[in-house]
Amino acid sequence: MRAAWYESQGDARDVLVVGEMKDPVPGPGEVRIQVHRSGINPGDVKKRSDAFGIGMPFPKVIPHSDGSGFVDAVGEGVSRIAVGERVWCFGAQSYRPFGTAAQFVVVPAQLVTQLPPNASWEQGACLGIPGITAHRAVHVGGDVEGQTVLVQGGAGAVGMAAVAIAKHAGARVIATVRSEVDSEIASAAGADEVLRTDGLTAEEIVERVLALAPNGVDHFVEVAFQANVSVDERVLKLGGSIASYATNQPNPEIPFWNLAFKNARLYFLGSDDFPADAKRQAADDLSEMLATGWGGYPVGRVLPLDEIADAHALVERGGQAGRVVLDLTA
Repeated sequence: MRAAWYESQGDARDVLVVGEMKDPVPGPGEVRIQVHRSGINPGDVKKRSDAFGIGMPFPKVIPHSDGSGFVDAVGEGVSRIAVGERVWCFGAQSYRPFGTAAQFVVVPAQLVTQLPPNASWEQGACLGIPGITAHRAVHVGGDVEGQTVLVQGGAGAVGMAAVAIAKHAGARVIATVRSEVDSEIASAAGADEVLRTDGLTAEEIVERVLALAPNGVDHFVEVAFQANVSVDERVLKLGGSIASYATNQPNPEIPFWNLAFKNARLYFLGSDDFPADAKRQAADDLSEMLATGWGGYPVGRVLPLDEIADAHALVERGGQAGRVVLDLTA
């Protein structure tokens, strides 16, 4: 098969290689997917560049955890997924060396979900890391039906999915954004109210949130914990919760007593290590949402495997209008 891989970490153009490798063979409980699209997430390029300072987890790595395609072989004991099914997968390169930047990928069957017939290959390849993170961020504190959920950064990959998931679950959703373009994205995702925070002081943000939710916020989906926690706690209801999947500072300070007196619940979310049943439920719910009309993610660029270094550079640069995806059939 054709694949892209790296054997050392660094700049994409220096370390990524495209060439031939042996076709993988599924073992017991595993599924082999003929990959049509491979999704690229910020975490994929950070692993390649060693942004986390962890080093090479394996001697050779095929990057990317998310992808979509046809099942073309199954291992012993697999009954839930059949050969020929359209599927998407997640976690292909979580604690495993070989991800979806290849014509074939082998993953445990529990990491594979049917792709609805109305959903594109691109949508399937975009769901995994951001969609499952968003689902966990919305639901980690319990049922949100009838509650007020505030999604900080409601136009980002996780944020826009969180807006859609919370709305689908019956919550009233407020999203914060920092531009008019982002306002349109959050509104299209289903936000009941969109609050632009660019140029506002913390006091002004608190005032405007309380104008939209006079009784306070039940649950926060948080993208920048250090930057926002002092605002979050001031508008959080007694017994409310904050689920944070990212922070703008690695060692944040928190207003401990204010949070303690509100009996606040704080959840810190690392997508690789969510409980298996939470990942499974998230995947099933995301597919159901696609099947019933959710538009999924805007896709900005679709590049062939040979241009994987360019694709990584686009993700690292940021500012793209839509997700970056590899086409493994080109």
